[in-house]
Amino acid sequence: MTEPAPAHREPAQDHRHGRLTARPGPPVTRAQRGLVTVPGPGGEPAALLYAPAERADDRPYRLVLLLHGAGGSARQGLDLLLPLADAHHLLLVAPKATASTWDVIVEGYGTDVRRIDALLADAFSNYRVARVAFGGFSDGASYALSLGLTNGDLADAVLAFSPGFAAPLVSHGRPRLFLSHGADDQVLPVDVCSRRLAPRLRGLGHDVTYAEFDGGHEVPEAIRRQALDWLAAG
Repeated sequence: MTEPAPAHREPAQDHRHGRLTARPGPPVTRAQRGLVTVPGPGGEPAALLYAPAERADDRPYRLVLLLHGAGGSARQGLDLLLPLADAHHLLLVAPKATASTWDVIVEGYGTDVRRIDALLADAFSNYRVARVAFGGFSDGASYALSLGLTNGDLADAVLAFSPGFAAPLVSHGRPRLFLSHGADDQVLPVDVCSRRLAPRLRGLGHDVTYAEFDGGHEVPEAIRRQALDWLAAG
């Protein structure tokens, strides 16, 4: 009589599954404050980073990864929260997608996940970070939700401004979720996007705050402030 076969091990989860390995830790260098252009492996601009001045109370940053919409730029991602970063002591990291939009939308997780993982590892090695959130607009909101649900053991919150979908292959942790959407959005219509997505995520057990506003495919100033008040309250 043969012994029972051992249980199958969980398959390795890597960048192809949307998994990120970078984690906050004691910084090993002292990086500059203000607006910083982060070069890629070939010297091309891979991201923008903004670090507010250090506070007298020596409080560590909350890092927010900000993801632009389709055809957008790192600057457009950064500008989502840049005007409010100092007041909320946010370390902002805004990568540029390697294609016209994020990898999961183009050909599946991989290229952009690796870039983001390297950017986060670099930020963690240069700045004191206590908590992490993901955020984005349009395609960037969909990608922030997808990565956030995949990496809820890293990010404790997601700010999704006008998302179209969420597509995690695996899930870890339960980050809080803030979704906003314009009732008159003609690019990603609210009826087939957030009005379906928010209840579905709640049904899966997620803590979801949903803010719908009169407007189109945009992020009004009032929504940005509401999102950051929500983030701080958590």
